[in-house]
Amino acid sequence: MKQVLLFIFLLTSSMSLFSQKEAKLAQYYYQSGEYEKSGQLYKKLSDQNGYNDYYFGRFIESLLALEEYATAEAAINSQLKKMPSTVQLYVALGNIYERQAELERADETYILAISKLPNNRGQINSLGNSFTRLNKFDYALKVYEKGVELLKDESLFAYNLSDLYRRKGETEKMIHYYLRSHMADMSRITSVQNHFNRYLYGEDEYEILRSKLYEFLQNDPENIFFPEMIQWVFIQNKEYSKALRQARALDMRLSENGNRVFRMAQIASNDKDYDTAIKAFSYIIENKGQANSFYIDAKKELLKTKRKKIIQDPFHSKESLIDLKTEYVKFLDEFGRNNRTALIISALAELEALYLSNTTAAISILKNLIEFKGLNKIIQANAKLSLADYYLIQGENWESTLLYSQVDKSFREGYLGENARYKNAKLSYYIGDFEWAQEQFGILKSATTKLISNDAIELSVFIMDNANLDTTYAPLKMYAEAELLVFQNKFEEAKNKL
Repeated sequence: MKQVLLFIFLLTSSMSLFSQKEAKLAQYYYQSGEYEKSGQLYKKLSDQNGYNDYYFGRFIESLLALEEYATAEAAINSQLKKMPSTVQLYVALGNIYERQAELERADETYILAISKLPNNRGQINSLGNSFTRLNKFDYALKVYEKGVELLKDESLFAYNLSDLYRRKGETEKMIHYYLRSHMADMSRITSVQNHFNRYLYGEDEYEILRSKLYEFLQNDPENIFFPEMIQWVFIQNKEYSKALRQARALDMRLSENGNRVFRMAQIASNDKDYDTAIKAFSYIIENKGQANSFYIDAKKELLKTKRKKIIQDPFHSKESLIDLKTEYVKFLDEFGRNNRTALIISALAELEALYLSNTTAAISILKNLIEFKGLNKIIQANAKLSLADYYLIQGENWESTLLYSQVDKSFREGYLGENARYKNAKLSYYIGDFEWAQEQFGILKSATTKLISNDAIELSVFIMDNANLDTTYAPLKMYAEAELLVFQNKFEEAKNKL
């Protein structure tokens, strides 16, 4: 008995392997345009498998490629006698008539296929797909619309209808059915957003989506899917103030922790809608309390956003900068001056030095910061670079070059080290040590950071061109001194030097 079972197993396995080889060979012939050979093999495979939709379809396509219409028609009619409920065969038959310019007969056959549609979801999908493959979208739509009538459920074929309306360029209907296919499934919301990102163009089409979302929301006010999508549409249209209203409403309705509002605020800030971002971060601070996980980050981002708003306004006042400084100090008084607030401390120093012209205060702040125990090495290195810049503004060149060299030594590879070397070389340029500066710029030409490399090449060429004009370097030295005066914000002196 065991030997008989083993024999049957081996025989079945060998037949399956042989069938797979024939299928690959048939595909090879079909793709190579050898339709006579592919047709013979696909017919054999279809017969062996007791009718296989794929194999039989490829058999018919091979015959059509050979323009053997009569043979193809006979094969389909023969198959229909065996399987009259396989309505997609009528589509293949109609295609044969269409190929022979019998358009009226073809349409009659397509309509016949739809009229024979059974109350079966699989058959409805097969017939719809058959029409879609031939780009007969109107017939495919009729199939799915009838399928909705037969099965009394629009959602079953909503995705198919959406895809067909997309192909036809009917945006409103595409949106309607796509939402209908996914609106109850929050896990699919990212996929829905990606779909609309791919297929909607311009504010007008997003406005259609928003109107449709409001329509669905009125019929199903408890479904969170719709307000979520409405907020997303506002963001796509850069209507951040409206998006914020929606985000706050959802945050309160769902008793969330502010994450939604925080993310929306970051988007608005990055897109330079600072007023909306400020309102959003303030909402978290005022409504979530100090125990909230976003409280301190919201405070940090609020400071950063206010700073960007002031600095990017060419008409900002000194009073606004002083008010901002006060907010920085309040923040540090609340959270302490420690490793967690190191970036805020650095930002305060920059505000003092570059915008309030108080380099002495900035230097004092950064000297204290650098001494923090356990301070992140990268934060410390950036603080040293800034400190060196502020010393240079005050004319303390030795302190500057010492700090640049420290960072260079600690970060030989990567941006920090290259930036420190570039700053040191430029300091040499400022003070007229052109030969050493030229040597360093030559090395930095191969810097991994493209910006540093380009700047090094530009200065290297500049020194070379002007040094050759006057071996005393006198004009070049005066020009470099003027550039240093600009760096030190001494614009009148720089103008006179030039």
